[in-house]
Amino acid sequence: MTENPQQPQDQPAPQLTEEEMAYVVSLFDMAREGRTEELLPAVQAGVPVNLTNGKGDTLLILAAYHQQEDTVAALLGAGADPDRVNDNGQTALMSAIFRGNEAVVRALLEAGASQTAGAHSAADFARVFERTDLLAVLEEYPAR
Repeated sequence: MTENPQQPQDQPAPQLTEEEMAYVVSLFDMAREGRTEELLPAVQAGVPVNLTNGKGDTLLILAAYHQQEDTVAALLGAGADPDRVNDNGQTALMSAIFRGNEAVVRALLEAGASQTAGAHSAADFARVFERTDLLAVLEEYPAR
Protein backbone atom coordinates (compact mmCIF):
# COMPACT_ATOMS: atom_id res chain seq x y z
CA MET A 1 0.00 0.00 0.00
CA THR A 2 1.38 3.42 -0.91
CA GLU A 3 1.10 6.45 1.29
CA ASN A 4 -0.74 9.50 0.07
CA PRO A 5 1.77 12.38 0.15
CA GLN A 6 -1.05 14.93 0.22
CA GLN A 7 -2.09 16.47 3.49
CA PRO A 8 -5.34 15.06 4.89
CA GLN A 9 -8.35 17.27 4.18
CA ASP A 10 -9.23 17.74 7.86
CA GLN A 11 -5.84 19.15 8.89
CA PRO A 12 -5.09 22.86 8.49
CA ALA A 13 -2.27 23.88 6.19
CA PRO A 14 0.98 24.60 8.01
CA GLN A 15 1.48 28.26 8.90
CA LEU A 16 4.62 30.20 8.05
CA THR A 17 6.75 31.55 10.84
CA GLU A 18 7.32 35.30 11.07
CA GLU A 19 10.79 34.80 9.61
CA GLU A 20 9.47 32.76 6.69
CA MET A 21 6.73 35.31 6.01
CA ALA A 22 9.28 38.14 6.06
CA TYR A 23 11.34 36.23 3.49
CA VAL A 24 8.33 35.75 1.21
CA VAL A 25 7.49 39.46 1.47
CA SER A 26 11.11 40.29 0.64
CA LEU A 27 10.79 38.31 -2.61
CA PHE A 28 8.05 40.66 -3.78
CA ASP A 29 10.20 43.63 -2.76
CA MET A 30 13.05 42.19 -4.85
CA ALA A 31 10.75 42.03 -7.87
CA ARG A 32 9.53 45.60 -7.34
CA GLU A 33 13.04 46.94 -6.83
CA GLY A 34 14.68 45.03 -9.67
CA ARG A 35 16.99 43.08 -7.38
CA THR A 36 17.32 40.31 -9.95
CA GLU A 37 20.65 39.07 -8.59
CA GLU A 38 18.89 38.18 -5.32
CA LEU A 39 15.54 37.05 -6.71
CA LEU A 40 16.69 34.71 -9.47
CA PRO A 41 18.77 32.43 -7.20
CA ALA A 42 15.74 32.08 -4.92
CA VAL A 43 13.60 31.01 -7.88
CA GLN A 44 16.32 28.62 -9.04
CA ALA A 45 16.43 27.16 -5.52
CA GLY A 46 12.72 26.36 -5.58
CA VAL A 47 10.67 29.48 -4.89
CA PRO A 48 7.72 29.20 -7.30
CA VAL A 49 8.33 31.54 -10.23
CA ASN A 50 4.58 32.26 -10.30
CA LEU A 51 4.36 33.03 -6.58
CA THR A 52 1.51 35.43 -5.86
CA ASN A 53 0.86 37.87 -3.05
CA GLY A 54 -2.44 38.53 -1.29
CA LYS A 55 -3.69 40.59 -4.26
CA GLY A 56 -2.84 37.90 -6.78
CA ASP A 57 0.13 39.85 -8.10
CA THR A 58 2.94 37.64 -9.34
CA LEU A 59 6.60 38.51 -9.15
CA LEU A 60 6.38 39.18 -12.90
CA ILE A 61 3.40 41.53 -12.59
CA LEU A 62 5.21 43.55 -9.92
CA ALA A 63 8.45 43.68 -11.91
CA ALA A 64 6.54 44.80 -15.02
CA TYR A 65 4.59 47.45 -13.11
CA HIS A 66 7.77 48.83 -11.56
CA GLN A 67 9.50 48.80 -14.95
CA GLN A 68 12.27 46.38 -13.95
CA GLU A 69 13.32 45.26 -17.42
CA ASP A 70 16.11 42.91 -16.32
CA THR A 71 13.93 41.30 -13.67
CA VAL A 72 11.10 40.81 -16.16
CA ALA A 73 13.52 39.15 -18.59
CA ALA A 74 14.98 36.90 -15.87
CA LEU A 75 11.56 35.81 -14.60
CA LEU A 76 10.37 35.07 -18.13
CA GLY A 77 13.56 33.10 -18.69
CA ALA A 78 12.84 31.12 -15.53
CA GLY A 79 9.41 30.19 -16.83
CA ALA A 80 7.12 32.83 -15.35
CA ASP A 81 3.64 32.72 -16.85
CA PRO A 82 3.06 36.08 -18.58
CA ASP A 83 -0.69 35.43 -18.65
CA ARG A 84 -1.33 35.05 -14.93
CA VAL A 85 -4.14 37.37 -13.89
CA ASN A 86 -4.23 39.17 -10.55
CA ASP A 87 -7.34 39.79 -8.44
CA ASN A 88 -8.08 42.96 -10.43
CA GLY A 89 -8.09 41.09 -13.73
CA GLN A 90 -4.70 42.49 -14.77
CA THR A 91 -1.66 40.80 -16.29
CA ALA A 92 2.00 41.76 -16.49
CA LEU A 93 1.34 43.05 -20.01
CA MET A 94 -1.37 45.37 -18.73
CA SER A 95 1.00 46.60 -16.01
CA ALA A 96 3.68 47.40 -18.58
CA ILE A 97 1.14 49.15 -20.81
CA PHE A 98 -0.19 51.20 -17.89
CA ARG A 99 3.36 52.34 -17.10
CA GLY A 100 4.08 53.00 -20.79
CA ASN A 101 7.21 50.85 -20.82
CA GLU A 102 7.71 49.74 -24.41
CA ALA A 103 10.72 47.55 -23.63
CA VAL A 104 8.79 45.53 -21.05
CA VAL A 105 5.75 45.34 -23.33
CA ARG A 106 7.96 43.93 -26.09
CA ALA A 107 9.67 41.45 -23.75
CA LEU A 108 6.31 40.12 -22.61
CA LEU A 109 4.93 39.88 -26.14
CA GLU A 110 8.08 38.13 -27.34
CA ALA A 111 7.64 35.64 -24.49
CA GLY A 112 4.17 34.88 -25.83
CA ALA A 113 2.00 37.03 -23.56
CA SER A 114 -1.62 36.96 -24.60
CA GLN A 115 -3.16 40.27 -25.59
CA THR A 116 -6.56 39.03 -24.46
CA ALA A 117 -5.79 37.51 -21.05
CA GLY A 118 -7.37 39.31 -18.16
CA ALA A 119 -10.39 41.53 -17.78
CA HIS A 120 -9.63 43.67 -20.86
CA SER A 121 -7.66 43.28 -24.05
CA ALA A 122 -4.23 44.88 -24.12
CA ALA A 123 -5.36 47.28 -26.85
CA ASP A 124 -8.43 48.35 -24.85
CA PHE A 125 -6.25 48.82 -21.79
CA ALA A 126 -3.86 51.02 -23.81
CA ARG A 127 -6.77 53.13 -25.04
CA VAL A 128 -8.36 53.54 -21.60
CA PHE A 129 -5.08 54.68 -20.05
CA GLU A 130 -4.13 56.82 -23.05
CA ARG A 131 -1.08 54.73 -23.94
CA THR A 132 -2.05 54.78 -27.60
CA ASP A 133 1.63 54.98 -28.56
CA LEU A 134 1.80 51.31 -27.61
CA LEU A 135 -1.00 50.28 -29.96
CA ALA A 136 1.48 50.11 -32.85
CA VAL A 137 3.70 47.83 -30.75
CA LEU A 138 0.76 45.54 -29.98
CA GLU A 139 -0.09 45.35 -33.67
CA GLU A 140 3.42 44.07 -34.44
CA TYR A 141 2.67 40.86 -32.55
CA PRO A 142 -0.07 38.43 -33.50
CA ALA A 143 -2.81 38.48 -30.88
CA ARG A 144 -3.23 35.22 -28.98
